Amino acid sequence: MNQTQRYGLSALDPQGTVPLYQQIYLRLRHAITDGLIAPGERIPAARALAKELGLARGTIESAYGLLASEGYVQARGQAGTVVMPGLEHRPAVNAEALQTQSPTDASLPALPRQSAVPPFQMGLSALDAFPRKIWARLGARCARATTPEDMVYPPYGGTTALREAIAGYLRVSRGIDCVPQQVFITSGYRETIHLVLRTLLNAGDRAWVEDPGYEPTRNVLRNSGIELVPVPVDEEGIQVEEGMQEAFDARLAAVTPAHQSPLSVSLSLARRLALLDWAEQSNAWIVEDDYDGEYRYMGRPLPALKSLDAAGRVIYSGTFSKVMFPSIRIAYFVAPVELVGRFNDTVQILGGGVPALEQAIVTAFMKEGHFSRHIQRMRRLYGERREQVAGGLMDVLGERLRIDLQPGGMHLILRPLENKPMDDLAIAHRIREQGMFAHGLSGWYLKPPVSHGLLMSFTNVASRTAAQQLGRRILTLLDE
Repeated sequence: MNQTQRYGLSALDPQGTVPLYQQIYLRLRHAITDGLIAPGERIPAARALAKELGLARGTIESAYGLLASEGYVQARGQAGTVVMPGLEHRPAVNAEALQTQSPTDASLPALPRQSAVPPFQMGLSALDAFPRKIWARLGARCARATTPEDMVYPPYGGTTALREAIAGYLRVSRGIDCVPQQVFITSGYRETIHLVLRTLLNAGDRAWVEDPGYEPTRNVLRNSGIELVPVPVDEEGIQVEEGMQEAFDARLAAVTPAHQSPLSVSLSLARRLALLDWAEQSNAWIVEDDYDGEYRYMGRPLPALKSLDAAGRVIYSGTFSKVMFPSIRIAYFVAPVELVGRFNDTVQILGGGVPALEQAIVTAFMKEGHFSRHIQRMRRLYGERREQVAGGLMDVLGERLRIDLQPGGMHLILRPLENKPMDDLAIAHRIREQGMFAHGLSGWYLKPPVSHGLLMSFTNVASRTAAQQLGRRILTLLDE
């Protein structure tokens, strides 16, 4: 057996996705770590091996250079290159396996691909109505104005300018009396929840979650070792009395008071006060997820639960993903004054940070009045689309389903008529297979009894006619 066969070099693949120098490096490393080449033993000279394999000498030298940099071999001038004396035998990952693996390996999950937005996609704003030209102009201006000082690491809690803009906006629009130091910028709602849990709770603590409720909240809580306590929701929101009977000693309640996710009901004033009283009595915390509180179509938006929080038990969570666009990846939370120091410590350790340029663009968008005008336009547009989409769907599906319009929110719930069974999970799956979008309401519950229905957004369906056309496609899927 010659040296190329001994070291596996005869099986190089010039057409493979792994470069030849790396294939040589992997095979020689494998031979060294498996003891096929002993410490102190000489390996073939680069010139000789290149001639034998029919490769450029530089290819061999690149492989040898990698081995030398990692301490596997040692160059000794005229004496050639030898395996590092005293090197201990250590099994390596199989070189053949490393060579054959590729990003398209069937054993690996496929990489996500950007695709068109399906009709009725949940969680998306009206992307066609976002003022992209204004955004682009502000982005270009902020980029041109970038100074060396702007290019250092931004504060983990967010830039001062954006925290000031958010605090000012919340005082006016959501009734929250806060100062910029209480505002912390995050890369999304999940990071907000994660920071809250790491700051205030321990593994094994219990937390109320709405039932039905938002699955990402539950997932983050579970992943942090928090025990979930499902609390039923009715037409007045989370049933606080039920929660107290089930787990008065819970350390946290995660709620969506403005428009409950997914039922879109608003937490009544009596329930709000009861929830705040419970938190104060039990020394617990409340996370208020105000993901779309601005979008109310009957009367003015309700003040945030945080606006009633005299005892400092509410952490208010807001996001730009629902009111602007999801790919911006900027959210924020407002901490009680007494917790600002603790959250400052946490974000220094765990905060992911948000790019300073994006923060600068959002700051300009807010301070120049574009944000408030955008919210007002979207509130009018959503009010119109909500009526048009609901009407168009009922024109086609009205003999099978009903829609009970709630005062606010960004989606509809299509429910079966009285005494009509509905496999909402199967129907939603068929709808998604046909390039549209729906969620089965029953899948949002943790415990019975459950309600059935289809959750579908109206924000990106532009007209009654479009809704009718889509409704006819859905009609054919109801009985399959």
